[in-house]
Amino acid sequence: MADDYCDLCDLPKSTCVHGMPPPPPPAPAAPRASRVTTPRAPRKVAEPAAPTRRAPRKWTPPDALAPHIVAVLEEAAGPLDADDLFERLEARLSDELLDGDRELTPEGELRWRYAARRARQALIKDGVMSKGTPGRWALG
Repeated sequence: MADDYCDLCDLPKSTCVHGMPPPPPPAPAAPRASRVTTPRAPRKVAEPAAPTRRAPRKWTPPDALAPHIVAVLEEAAGPLDADDLFERLEARLSDELLDGDRELTPEGELRWRYAARRARQALIKDGVMSKGTPGRWALG
């Protein structure tokens, strides 16, 4: 009976880890099936679109207002308050402003005034105007 028990753990060899034969090695994994690819149709290259007519502008872009701002400041021969500049600019552009220019932006400002402020920022960046004091527009 001594042969039926394990010398290491005192358990019957039928239930002992030491007396049990090792488990069989795992079966080799099945080879992966190669992916069969079917030839793809060549991609269609998009043809250039036919030139389309652009919709007419709804409002004047800032770069169109920049030369007028410079001209108003040159005529004034010095800095102007923003309100004075806007009055003179509106009088100068009265025939050129579009209907959309007289609409309000989401912030509540007239579109052409907003475009003029954007044009001022570009002119300051280009060195044509100086930043000056708040509310005063002046050439650089």
